[in-house]
Amino acid sequence: MAESMKGLHRSHRCTEVSTANIGETVTVMGWVQKSRNKGGIIFVDLRDRSGLLQLIFEEADCGAENFAKAEKLRSEFVIAAVGKVEARSGAVNENLATGAIEIRVKELRILSEAQTPPFPVEADSKTKEEIRLKYRFLDLRRPDIQNKLMLRSQVAAKVRSVLTEEGFLEIETPILIKSTPEGARDYLVPSRVHQGKFYALPQSPQLFKQLLMCSGYDRYYQIAKCFRDEDLRADRQPEFTQIDMEMSFVDVDDVIAVNEKLIAKVFKDAIGVDVPLPIPRMTWQEAMDRFGSDKPDTRFGMELKDVSEIVKDCGFGVFTGALENGGSVRGINAEGQGHMPRKKIDALVEFAKGFGAKGLAYLSVNEDGTYKSSFAKFMTEEQLKALVDAMGGKPGDLLLFAADKNKVVWDVLGNLRLELARNLGLLDKNQFNFLWVTEFPLLEWSEEQNRFVAMHHPFTMPMDEDLDKIDTDPGAVRAKAYDIVLNGTELGGGSVRIHQADIQEKMFEVLGFTKEQAQERFGFLLDAFKYGVPPHAGLAYGFDRLMMLMTGADSIREVIAFPKVKDASDLMTNAPDVVDPVQLEELGIAVVKTEEETTEEA
Repeated sequence: MAESMKGLHRSHRCTEVSTANIGETVTVMGWVQKSRNKGGIIFVDLRDRSGLLQLIFEEADCGAENFAKAEKLRSEFVIAAVGKVEARSGAVNENLATGAIEIRVKELRILSEAQTPPFPVEADSKTKEEIRLKYRFLDLRRPDIQNKLMLRSQVAAKVRSVLTEEGFLEIETPILIKSTPEGARDYLVPSRVHQGKFYALPQSPQLFKQLLMCSGYDRYYQIAKCFRDEDLRADRQPEFTQIDMEMSFVDVDDVIAVNEKLIAKVFKDAIGVDVPLPIPRMTWQEAMDRFGSDKPDTRFGMELKDVSEIVKDCGFGVFTGALENGGSVRGINAEGQGHMPRKKIDALVEFAKGFGAKGLAYLSVNEDGTYKSSFAKFMTEEQLKALVDAMGGKPGDLLLFAADKNKVVWDVLGNLRLELARNLGLLDKNQFNFLWVTEFPLLEWSEEQNRFVAMHHPFTMPMDEDLDKIDTDPGAVRAKAYDIVLNGTELGGGSVRIHQADIQEKMFEVLGFTKEQAQERFGFLLDAFKYGVPPHAGLAYGFDRLMMLMTGADSIREVIAFPKVKDASDLMTNAPDVVDPVQLEELGIAVVKTEEETTEEA
């Protein structure tokens, strides 16, 4: 029978009780982690979000009735206990914050009984994630998950305090907005009042934060919910959180300066990590050439080397063919891996094929300085030596090469160096390597749409010195866009926005929008720009990704209280689900069954 806590007030959380309280009477409440009946004496580990505390029950202290209740205690019962703080009679538990004390209980109340949970509530659970997410309310009791979510709360509070000090205003923007598809797929919400019309959930507060700059708010921020209906992976969810900001009368350096201050303060105060400032900067072009990625992981070397010049006259058709097609030949040096067995090299070749490679050429430098290679017979000894020298190859090294269009070569080698680093244990989660990647291309060519599309969004400002190329060579125009990268993960990105009407018009023209289409999609923003718009720029962080890296989690699901799984469903609530036909009728919506469903019913 559950009892009431009437008349009792919790005096301390579990780990707030310390040796300083010895001799005092305290009231603690929480969940039973485990109970051990030693015959005449019962030990109970009590758990709350702060940690564990040991309770001791002896009939002489608590009386027959309370002792009988204590005998019934099982894992996850919720209890309240009143008792005296004592120094531990047994050995001190060094692994526990409260390991030097225990509570000798005088009064016990069982506030709630519990069934046996489907898995033990303990740190580093080995239970399958699907089961843990189905019973997420239990999973959330685990200390490692609780610590992550408590740190998330601290970081959010720190972000708010730093940005407030920097003169930012916290302003909320709407969740039900107009659909302006430019990026991922929108989640749509049907309108009951305006049947046949839909709201969209925001993919980001982009247009609204720019409007706030037009309205003179100068510096805005928001910890904002965003929604994207796209396929999921480890660091992606259908609904996610952004730390979003926008500033007026600024350029790239101003945005970077504020954000370096924010990052340094958050990392120092929340997890005690010193971030050396200024954070290094690298242009997009340099990042691609050196790391094959616009979000390079700089915790290890294995950088890409362009060897096109060295192999251009060799007899190996794979290399020369790629160069004739306007591509390049690049390689990475896996130092000390020259002894890698053929089976593992074959696995790397298969991995590379997953990123568009037709194959992977390799060369091992033997300990005696000779070479073992998949293409040695096509090249002279001098050509091979020049190639090895260019790659910095030493005896015992393994050189891996990709030859194709630049985009493919970058993708293949960029991912291959990460795969090798994972396999060789080179990725230290306690090392935090920040990097700004700047000067992104303004536009990228879309094969599907047969036109240029905005790499970030249509309001990104081109670099002043590239404006004259926008008609003649759109692909060469660089943007005033920047990403903040941490350990190979894009933490956030932003740009200086276009505030001049003529440049915005030109941008829409290059993207293939007619004036009418631009007005239809972004009319309210373009109208606002007619009434005096300040130069402005902004940035948004993926808050979930930030927390994943700060806590060393393997997935953002670990730092979100109630996450979705790969198919965007919630295993605990069973969302999405069918709704009452009356609700659909009110919305003027009919659900059309697929042929498959109709056949199944028949």
